[in-house]
Amino acid sequence: MTEEFKPYANEADVLRIGDLEIENRIDRVSLTGDLVLTKDRAGLTVAKELQSLIGGIVKALEAEKQLPETVALKAANTVKNPFA
Repeated sequence: MTEEFKPYANEADVLRIGDLEIENRIDRVSLTGDLVLTKDRAGLTVAKELQSLIGGIVKALEAEKQLPETVALKAANTVKNPFA
């Protein structure tokens, strides 16, 4: 995992591993897209990067003293396009 990506630290960081996009938020980390782990050295490199990312997420969650049972996620608001 890159040193810059600290899970749950802010609402701005986005990390890409292949076509997988990891979006940082203060109440969640979202993973969207695709990631192909080929059976070769390149696949191993990508798998280790993903393993490091997930390990960092687990570590951040385990460090929380009062981790809630669940977090309620707000539904996305759709707004009228001001440029239309």
